[in-house]
Amino acid sequence: MYMFTNKKIILLIIMVMLVISFSACSPVNEKQEEQPQEPQQATNETTYPLTITDSHNREVNIESEPTKIVSVAPNITETIFALEESEKLIGRTDFCDYPEKVKNIESIGSLTEPNIEKIADLKPDLIIASTHFNEDVLKKLEELGLKVIVLYGEESFDGVYDVIGKIGKILNAKSKADKIISDMKVKVTNVQEKVKDVARPSVYYVVGFGEYGDFTAGKDTFINQMIEIAGGKNAADDVEGWKYSLERLIEKDPDILICSMSGNEKEQIISANGYKDLTAVKEGKLFEIDKNLLERQGPRLADGIEALAKIIHPELFK
Repeated sequence: MYMFTNKKIILLIIMVMLVISFSACSPVNEKQEEQPQEPQQATNETTYPLTITDSHNREVNIESEPTKIVSVAPNITETIFALEESEKLIGRTDFCDYPEKVKNIESIGSLTEPNIEKIADLKPDLIIASTHFNEDVLKKLEELGLKVIVLYGEESFDGVYDVIGKIGKILNAKSKADKIISDMKVKVTNVQEKVKDVARPSVYYVVGFGEYGDFTAGKDTFINQMIEIAGGKNAADDVEGWKYSLERLIEKDPDILICSMSGNEKEQIISANGYKDLTAVKEGKLFEIDKNLLERQGPRLADGIEALAKIIHPELFK
């Protein structure tokens, strides 16, 4: 009995060891080895430190992902929101008015003369500026040890895409930036396809009028390009820049006038000297548009193309 019992014990031990051995090699453990947990860093889209050459041809070194940003331009602010990175935005200008919730973010003043002391008090990781940024302001901010990058593209959609892409890279949101750019390209292409074979009415975009002179978008402006993409012919393609003359406008007598929907511009134009006699005004071809869709180099520019096309060719966008 004694020897038999010992043999049973030995067999039991062997069986237990075999069970443990098989458990260690079970499919569950193989599955766990095949799907190891990815390290946190693998989700990052940007590798820091990052060096960006800005629009002033300055090399700006960004040591780590910025978490406290001051925007000194409406198009930069709109891009940050479109990238869904607004929680990083701690300061914006008085002119940054889109989207609505941007008003909850502290203002640092105007585009050209922001409050430098207020910016310094916010202790931002990064300040992002665009066009109209004063170089004296840049110098003062850098003297305070603050990091500033200035981003604006050439007057084209490619320039806009470049700025959005760079901001996406800076904020570790490259895939979101790529998606925004892709969606914009689709909208622009769709408009181009719809208007490619239609007649092109002449279009005059009202930038300014009245006692201080008449202003519009000349042939070398981005708005000129947008009018053409949207299926129109810019009535002011005979000048460069923004200055025009009332006499020339009356002579051209464009098919369509477009003005800003802000204030009461339309009502003023209807009764303005010279404008009230234009055929477009008399026949109800004076239309309003959100000028920020055309004048800000940001994610809504493709929406601006659609808005223009719907005004110029309403029959194609029902």
